[in-house]
Amino acid sequence: MTYILGIESSCDETAAAVVIDGKTIASSVIASQIDLHAQYGGVFPEVASRAHVEAISAVVDQAMRDAGIPYATLDGIAVTQGPGLVGSLLVGINFAKGLALSINKPLMGINHLEGHVYSLWLTQPFREVEFPVLVLIVSGGHTELLLMHGHGHYERLGGTLDDAAGEAFDKVGRMLGLPFPGGPHIEQAGQKGNPSAFNFPRAKRDDSYDFSFSGLKTAVMREVMVKPSGDARKSGDKADKKSQLRADISVNDVAASFQEALVDILVSKTVRAAKIYDATEIFLSGGVSANQRLRILMKKESDLPVRYPPLVLCTDNAAMIAAVAHYRYGEALRRGAVVSDFGMDVQTMWSLSAMK
Repeated sequence: MTYILGIESSCDETAAAVVIDGKTIASSVIASQIDLHAQYGGVFPEVASRAHVEAISAVVDQAMRDAGIPYATLDGIAVTQGPGLVGSLLVGINFAKGLALSINKPLMGINHLEGHVYSLWLTQPFREVEFPVLVLIVSGGHTELLLMHGHGHYERLGGTLDDAAGEAFDKVGRMLGLPFPGGPHIEQAGQKGNPSAFNFPRAKRDDSYDFSFSGLKTAVMREVMVKPSGDARKSGDKADKKSQLRADISVNDVAASFQEALVDILVSKTVRAAKIYDATEIFLSGGVSANQRLRILMKKESDLPVRYPPLVLCTDNAAMIAAVAHYRYGEALRRGAVVSDFGMDVQTMWSLSAMK
């Protein structure tokens, strides 16, 4: 058996986990920063990095205590190397380097996006995977459509050209006066609304697997916001210039209609790609994969099995980072081969399709 400690600090969750053989979670601890960033309506990088510094030691210690094993039992330490916020990533990487050196264990840098893919290997009971599979990663910072030919072998079919799906949820949530993060609150409001109340645009482009949500976001803004009057624009009064939500707008209807348009875009491109590339099934991962409407519509529109992680593994966590390490380096660890790179640095922009 291989015991791998995973450490994740790419954005605003400080997380640590111990995973056995890439499938069994022995422990998983997540310290969320949502309350810290709610006042900004998004993640404030400097606040995030300071919070990681304060939390990481206790989080890792708790994960090891929950796993019930000494540090000596570990076969290696896996840490998120990128993509993500540079300050946040540095905290996790530097802590992992120090820990690996102090206990003389191999250190492995892991791609955060690949972690989201391997969150599917942590679902219980686990069902064996037959490649190729079509993977849709949807989160606050990423929207990627990938064909996975095998472990560690990805072909990028498309991605976002502007806002990621989760980012669009957050921005529309702010327009509607909903709390951060926008995704779960828009989903909750949408359950009470009419998804056909507004006919928001779908940027689909039949010849592309890329996504664009900026036009959808702008359409929502034009529909729901009161524009400043000509007099207000001339006055130079910033308070007068600030757009406000129209009094006659139903937040629930807007939320439902926006969500329906965004999910429709994601589903239509994913299902089409899965058919063309003869995928055996569809994987959903990332924070937005927790959206119930996305799950329902994907299963309805696709003839293939659709797999998604449990809610606790949709958002950033360290168990998925440890799982990647097992499938990339597990055999080397068992042989006692050196896989450490203590000279590694953060990779804030790191394409999964570029990995070998």
